[in-house]
Amino acid sequence: MGRVRQKDTAPELSVRRILFSNGFRYRLHVRSLPGSPDIVLPRFKTAIFVHGCFWHRHAACRRTTTPKTRTEFWQAKFDANMARDSKNEALLKELGWRVIVVWECETTDGATLVEKLMRLLRTS
Repeated sequence: MGRVRQKDTAPELSVRRILFSNGFRYRLHVRSLPGSPDIVLPRFKTAIFVHGCFWHRHAACRRTTTPKTRTEFWQAKFDANMARDSKNEALLKELGWRVIVVWECETTDGATLVEKLMRLLRTS
C-alpha cells in the first residue's frame, strides 16, 4: 500500500488536462478545505475529488472488488474511507462549496468525461 499514489495519479492528471484545456484555472490539494480536494476551482467555488473505484467503493463498478484474504481488515478500511468521504463532502457543502466526484473508471472515456465536466461546471 505504500506505493499507492495519493497525488498526481493518472485519472487526476487527465481531469486536470481537460479542465486546463477548456480554460478553467484551478488549485491543487487545498489543505485548508475539508478532505483536501484534488482540484479546487475557487472562481466557481467548486471542489473536485478524483476517487479510485477500488479504494472509495464505486457502486456497481467492476473495479470495486474485495480481497479474498483478511476481508474484515479490508472491509473496515473501505467503510472508513467511505465515511470520511461523505463527512468531507457534507462539510464542504456546509461551507457553501459545490462538490463533484469523478470516478477512476469515468476517466477512461475522454469524450464522456469532457461532456460531464463541462455540463457540471457550466451550470454553476
